[in-house]
Amino acid sequence: MLTPIRADSIIAPHGFFTRVGGVSTGRYEGLNCGPGSDDATDAVTENRARVTATLGADCLVSVHQVHSAEATHVTGPHQGDRPKLDGMATATKGVALGALHADCAPVLFEDAKANIVGAAHAGWRGALGGVTDATIAEMVKLGAARENICAAIGPCISQRAYEVGPEFMDEFLADDVDNARFFAGGQGDRMQFDLPRYLLNRLREAGVQAEWTGHCTYSDPDRFFSYRRVCHESGGDYGRLVSAITPA
Repeated sequence: MLTPIRADSIIAPHGFFTRVGGVSTGRYEGLNCGPGSDDATDAVTENRARVTATLGADCLVSVHQVHSAEATHVTGPHQGDRPKLDGMATATKGVALGALHADCAPVLFEDAKANIVGAAHAGWRGALGGVTDATIAEMVKLGAARENICAAIGPCISQRAYEVGPEFMDEFLADDVDNARFFAGGQGDRMQFDLPRYLLNRLREAGVQAEWTGHCTYSDPDRFFSYRRVCHESGGDYGRLVSAITPA
């Protein structure tokens, strides 16, 4: 059985899964759950089956993530191609929603009273566009109450490892000049962006309770895959972590 990181505020079966405990090898060593990677298909299938079993679910559903601000509701495995979006919500028992990530932030949601859950993949573009707001909206459509929703941000790249250029910061300032507080000075014209703190603020402004597990994917290669770390070290393909939740 796998031992994922869990959020204190979420009651439903869930986990922010590390790379530990899977069958993939080489650069994907461990629990690579990304069907879009170049890893062996049977290894990814087995890894995802282990996640599903750990959660006691019937299936693990993920989408074709495109850094969007779009979300949808899910009742079972996709028929045909996975939809291209980044947020999901469900009230269907046995269905586990999985957000894939390797530096972007996974966000898991729960309204424990309504037994409705959600999952979002929030890179900077999706975060700025409002993927968390879209996921909350889908939960509300299913019967969740905004004031009863708890959200937890899982392992993602931390501010000290997230160097960006001035054009990146300009996009956030164009949206809201107060977003300057999520940036710290770096070398030259570089800045350090605080993705988890930005998301915490965005979630709380949306009227939901929110926490971050405090784990940095870039800084812990033994436990986490990291796209940026691979780019800095060697380039090429990389493994994907999964964070997943299913109704109780």
